[in-house]
Amino acid sequence: MANGNGSGAQAPVKEVTTASFRADVLAASTRQPVLVDFWAPWCGPCKQLAPALEKAVADSGGKVTLVKMNIDDHPQIAGQLGIQSIPAVIAFDKGQPVDGFVGALPESQVRGFIERLVGPLSAAADELIAEAETAAAKGDAAGAAALYARVLTEDESNLKAIAGLAKLHVESGDLEQAKAVLSMAPAPAPGREPDPAIAAAAAALRVAEQASAVGDLAPLEQAVAENPDNHQARFDLALALNAKGRRDEAADALLAIIKRDRKWNDEAARKQLLQFFEAWGLMDSAAVTARRKLSAILY
Repeated sequence: MANGNGSGAQAPVKEVTTASFRADVLAASTRQPVLVDFWAPWCGPCKQLAPALEKAVADSGGKVTLVKMNIDDHPQIAGQLGIQSIPAVIAFDKGQPVDGFVGALPESQVRGFIERLVGPLSAAADELIAEAETAAAKGDAAGAAALYARVLTEDESNLKAIAGLAKLHVESGDLEQAKAVLSMAPAPAPGREPDPAIAAAAAALRVAEQASAVGDLAPLEQAVAENPDNHQARFDLALALNAKGRRDEAADALLAIIKRDRKWNDEAARKQLLQFFEAWGLMDSAAVTARRKLSAILY
């Protein structure tokens, strides 16, 4: 660390001096915005701010540069800028100071400050969402939920995080909480389709709500065995099988209805199968197999 007031997770930040200020800040800011962190070794809030500032700059993907200036050793620039307390961060763009703040702001506000300069900082959110998806795939629902929550703390309208968290609640059986999370998603613009991730989470919620109303597997299996043309029982069995995670069998039950009576109940089986596909994800292995079988039946 260049000055000892940051987090060891970030690369060292360059220290500028009065002599190097013109090259390292004014000239450099003609290529991209440069943030100057005015600090001092005795400044406790400077040490609090540094990790959040360095992380946000790293998440900009190189769109903004951060340098530091120790005002004890180099007071002249701070004096010219009228800085009277630290930490103080001044943004330079095209050779001119254009924005700034004073004090140890929380990370969300630091990120907002940088986003005003260079646009959304998506890298961190994307990485956290990828980590959450990996955790969920490994069965670590609590870890995945915590990661999605971190994303939503920074950006409460992040659609991927909303969808991911909602699906975790669906899978845990907490359907009311899943509804509450999905209600956070902004409505699509007029004439636009819903976001695919949100649509998939909403479909998973609808399927789970349907499954909660159909009861246990055994009576449904018995009803179908006694009367293979009992399409309602087979339809309900498909919902119950899906709720148990038996996707291939759930799809096969609906395909059996379509094969026997495609028009039954206004094509309810085909429509339900398409809803399964949306809830599972189009490239889910069960969805891929069932789509192939559906095509063979229909065409």
